[in-house]
Amino acid sequence: MEDKNRPLNWGSLLRILVKAALLVLLLNLLFAALSPLESLGDVTLYNRLFPGRERLPYGENAQESYNLSLFNIPAMIASHDITQPKEENEFRVIIIGDSAAWGWLLENDASLAANINQAGHVTEDGRRITAYNLGYPIMSLTKDLMILDAAKIYDPDLIIWPVTLESFPREKQLFSPIVQNNPQRIRSLIARHNLQLDPQDPRFIEPTFLEQTIIGQRRNLADLLRHQFYALSWATTGVDQAIPQEIPLRRSDFDEDISWQDYEEPIILTEQELAFDALLAGVAIAGETPILIVNEPMYISSGLNSDLRYNSFYPRWAYDEYRQLLQETADAKQWRYLDIWDAIPPGEFTDTPVHLTPAGSTAMAERLSEEIMNITAH
Repeated sequence: MEDKNRPLNWGSLLRILVKAALLVLLLNLLFAALSPLESLGDVTLYNRLFPGRERLPYGENAQESYNLSLFNIPAMIASHDITQPKEENEFRVIIIGDSAAWGWLLENDASLAANINQAGHVTEDGRRITAYNLGYPIMSLTKDLMILDAAKIYDPDLIIWPVTLESFPREKQLFSPIVQNNPQRIRSLIARHNLQLDPQDPRFIEPTFLEQTIIGQRRNLADLLRHQFYALSWATTGVDQAIPQEIPLRRSDFDEDISWQDYEEPIILTEQELAFDALLAGVAIAGETPILIVNEPMYISSGLNSDLRYNSFYPRWAYDEYRQLLQETADAKQWRYLDIWDAIPPGEFTDTPVHLTPAGSTAMAERLSEEIMNITAH
């Protein structure tokens, strides 16, 4: 019978603690060496126990929106309904782009993709047009490329890429956290498509060996778990964005200012300043899949100094030059191109010159649906 009064064997306890410490150290070293974080992103409750999300995860107010921003591309896509098997009678459309495509300040059922799906269009050969929202609220063509490159394996029949001038400046291509935290993916795009970006750009976030351990990656691991925990709340409520009751509207009056980016005065914009090589890469990634490049609608002010500026984003000189250059490039490259920059009434924009009201989103979706039907008929 064990003697309960026997004094504690400190030597045994010390050996246990040393072994435990060595085991923890070994696990951390193995984790850092194998770098399995991206592979862990494929482990998901979405599309298995719970439905897939209709938008890529993005957000910081998790208490109200059951959402959060991730840098793990596999985890983001694994939670999206794009990963569901393609049906035999499905004409699959992928929409990439910025916050306007994602649906900023719009419920899920008011996004461009949702409106296209609600229209119930069918191709001439009987396939149901189904759109998937792979927009992400950062203005950067290179970010769009990274998402397209990851999503192309899901067999789209058409890719729609809404763009606007604010996504084109070269300095903005690597400024977003999701791009900076995925240097290997961006370097692969640079190498494969000869993008005019520096693969050693100091903005890329390169974790040290210790930062790649379990301890060093504890925040990213916690975010992966939180993303899974939100699956039930998302499935129950469908809420992935906290939308305020009152939305401050975009500016309509401006100072006597014609500056854009770092340019105080008008210049001749060329492909040196604008990342048209990213569009070329997108077309190459699409391959045999048709890709429709869309110059997306924007707010056009009629207020003070609107003769100098279309809106708070763009002086008239910069936007006019961009629009002409985009049209000339599309013609020269024989791209499928749709220019609907002025197609939505000014009253249908919300907090920025590119964010639409529900009615504005519906109107844009109708225009895109017309173009989809035209493409499928040929």
